[in-house]
Amino acid sequence: MKVALVQMNSINDKAANLEAARSLIERAVEQERPDWICLPEVFDFMGGSRADKFAAAETLPDGPAYALMQTLARKHRVFIHAGSLLERIPEEERIANTTLAFDRNGREIARYRKIHLFDVTTPDGAEYRESAVFRPGDAVVTYDCEGLTVGCSICYDLRFPALFQALAERGAQMIALPAAFTLQTGKDHWETLCRARAIETQVYFCAAAQTGTFHDGKEMRATYGHSLVVDPWGHVVAKASDGPGLAVARIDAERVARVRRLIPVARHKAVFA
Repeated sequence: MKVALVQMNSINDKAANLEAARSLIERAVEQERPDWICLPEVFDFMGGSRADKFAAAETLPDGPAYALMQTLARKHRVFIHAGSLLERIPEEERIANTTLAFDRNGREIARYRKIHLFDVTTPDGAEYRESAVFRPGDAVVTYDCEGLTVGCSICYDLRFPALFQALAERGAQMIALPAAFTLQTGKDHWETLCRARAIETQVYFCAAAQTGTFHDGKEMRATYGHSLVVDPWGHVVAKASDGPGLAVARIDAERVARVRRLIPVARHKAVFA
């Protein structure tokens, strides 16, 4: 199976973001002919005020971002793991940061809401309070991609190994991590954590990232980029360059099985009281 990760520089202009996503997906299809395409976290809308985020959010399955991903999956006969988008939840004061996956017919086959919310102060003093806007999810989600089990995660989830162990226990052979890692944390932690999660779970780890700057209220913030694919042995087998673009790799389910035979950590796992 061939995969393509789409790296974007989304901003607080939904129409511009959707056009950028469409263009990059169609570029991937034309140049690479992938079976599966993954977009970054909140590809539909980055930054803006709380009110801006709520205005951009969609009540699924309605809305332009949902319709675009569904249409492109069907048009190009490709699986689309639609990064994450802003989901409006009826009668809820917060929105959700939600992954959607579509099969080659444009049928929704998975929906995952980000579990771990980024409430931190980064080394440069910037404060992030996702819980003020987003409601966390509570479900571990996998789906079938023509015989390959794909696990769902989003950005800050990366720092919590238990989620990835749960995905592996549910049969994941590949894990998708749409992300918008900050420049400050990404330069020191991004690749190390992605490789660690791949090694621990012995999966292909596909991390599609936001890159570049965006306005969050009155502040200018920067994301790290460096979208990458890590194989089950921990090797980085594809990585995007600077700026919007693609990272492309081939996924070999037999390599997952071979690595798990060589080091059978799932059988050696201790159970603690």
